[in-house]
Amino acid sequence: MVLKTFGWSFAVTALGLAAAVFYGGWTALGIVAILSILEISLSFDNAVVNAGILKKMNAFWQKIFLTVGVLIAVFGMRLVFPVVIVAITASMGPIEAVNLALTDKDRYQQLVTDAHPAIAAFGGMFLLMIFLDFVFEDRDIKWLAWLERPLAKLGKIDMLSACIALIALVITSATFATQAHQHGGAHVDKAQTVLVAGIAGLITYMIVGGLSGYFENKLEEDEEAEREAEEEAKRSGNPVSAVVMAGKAAFFMFLYLEVLDASFSFDGVIGAFAITNDIVLMALGLGIGAMYVRSLTVYLVRQGTLDDYVYLEHGAHYAIGALAVILLVTIQYEINEVITGLVGVVLIAWSFWSSVRRNKRLAEVEGVPVEA
Repeated sequence: MVLKTFGWSFAVTALGLAAAVFYGGWTALGIVAILSILEISLSFDNAVVNAGILKKMNAFWQKIFLTVGVLIAVFGMRLVFPVVIVAITASMGPIEAVNLALTDKDRYQQLVTDAHPAIAAFGGMFLLMIFLDFVFEDRDIKWLAWLERPLAKLGKIDMLSACIALIALVITSATFATQAHQHGGAHVDKAQTVLVAGIAGLITYMIVGGLSGYFENKLEEDEEAEREAEEEAKRSGNPVSAVVMAGKAAFFMFLYLEVLDASFSFDGVIGAFAITNDIVLMALGLGIGAMYVRSLTVYLVRQGTLDDYVYLEHGAHYAIGALAVILLVTIQYEINEVITGLVGVVLIAWSFWSSVRRNKRLAEVEGVPVEA
């Protein structure tokens, strides 16, 4: 069962790690491994959501999602999107960006380093909004209750996430501008770029969230219409209308899943820039991770169980928050990419360990006979 579900992921992992060693030695292998783990961890909730929706779809649309969807997720968001980010921030064409990354790594590295403040501001704001919206939402299950309870109460204030994110952006931009003036003004223009890029990250988050909400509402409307059509078809004895509505609902479900997957992949792609600027290593690591997310989605659907480890989603979002802060800090200060990667891995491991302990406690409580 495991080999059948994860077989392709194992094969891609072996090829990807071998390519990493060939490309950049053992250091590259470590970076790709960290990127893969982070992508899987940060997208665990994505797999859970995917599985919950995918199980409602018929076999045809499940196959479409797991084939066409893989192409969009792996080759679109994980491979093309990082190149597009570099091309835009470095003011060059995508083909030129890829060619430069492969043929003149020093020049490419310099361009990415120059563009890093804009990338970090954009990504830091996007990730910070994901984290803030998560911690300000009141949830039945709380991991770090001492922290999450007061934050959930604060979350009742409208637009608090956006306000805090904008305050963080203004402080970061102002600090960057102040230091630029102190060092002769070489980076004064970049302070404005940081501000604009950060606002663009906030707008992108809102657009993606809006699209996801639209498809979710459209899905609910079509499911209701499908049920009405099925009832009408049964009364009239004509099943054609029900088939048409089922196909329409499944199509919107597929679109919703792809938009949702794109929004989830933003954090992995943007977070990857906090670990490495090398788009080859980024593509290898994120590609491996995306394959496991797809395999995990299938596994959850076939097993019929979702989210046994309830704190993993919390750990993933705290890792997102840590990456957001790190990205904003790296606008001015250099942080070792291995340390950056390990912060997220430690948070994920901690949340997994907490989930295991919680499951054991619940099992012990349920195993104790109740006395009259």
